Amino acid sequence: MVPQRRLSSRLVKNMKLQNEHVFVTGGAAGIGAAIVLDAVQQGARVSFCDIVVPAGEAYAAELTAQGFKVMFHQADVGKFDSLKVAHDAITKEFGPITCLVNNAGVNSNVDAVEMTDEQWNKFFDVDLKSVWHTAKLVLPSMRAAKKGAIVNIASIHARMTYPQYFPYAAAKSGVIGLTRNLALDEGIHQIRTNAVSPGYTLTPLLESWFEMLPEKKAESMAVQPMARMAQTSEIAKVVTFLLSDDASFVNGADWIVDGGLSCRFA
Repeated sequence: MVPQRRLSSRLVKNMKLQNEHVFVTGGAAGIGAAIVLDAVQQGARVSFCDIVVPAGEAYAAELTAQGFKVMFHQADVGKFDSLKVAHDAITKEFGPITCLVNNAGVNSNVDAVEMTDEQWNKFFDVDLKSVWHTAKLVLPSMRAAKKGAIVNIASIHARMTYPQYFPYAAAKSGVIGLTRNLALDEGIHQIRTNAVSPGYTLTPLLESWFEMLPEKKAESMAVQPMARMAQTSEIAKVVTFLLSDDASFVNGADWIVDGGLSCRFA
């Protein structure tokens, strides 16, 4: 069953992504799904991939029924060949990708001694290596067009982290470093690359965790400067701003969207 979302086919006054083709990884749920929705509401053709096929197909059908231009393709972002199949199918239908959002990722809570090389490689394939792989696929057409925008979803864990999150912070720090490199190397082609680092965001995954451990929700709420956590739509709006020409001179930045959480001393 697809989670309830606020869908609207009403005209949006500022169609800031009109004529753009936005590709979102991990777009079937959570922050990714919110980015897909906000992008189509801003006039974009939106393609997205996910490893969860039923949810992806259902969400694409749901949005298409609303009159939006949406396409879903299954892909495992941890495998380049899988991403390439999705990329080739999507661009054949919707044309070259002009805006890329690297959103797909997994958490990691592994003991540094017990973690195996296989676990390490599988985790970094998804959370870091995939950011390079998607760029590898979309950059040729962006360079040819002399225009493009990439947003990589990092995390405040890149700057401040929490016990038993090994090696999540390392991967997200890598995403920010890779973002800076791409910003420097691709800026000459008028391709902008930025990162967004969310704090606590009310995704279905987080909410289910809180249901299992209500004491953790109380602890988490107690440190929120705004006395609440982010809605996925609040992260999405920052992402679509960075993709748009409204952010035409924003390049190589890491936008922290955490309600002020990382301002705390402890």
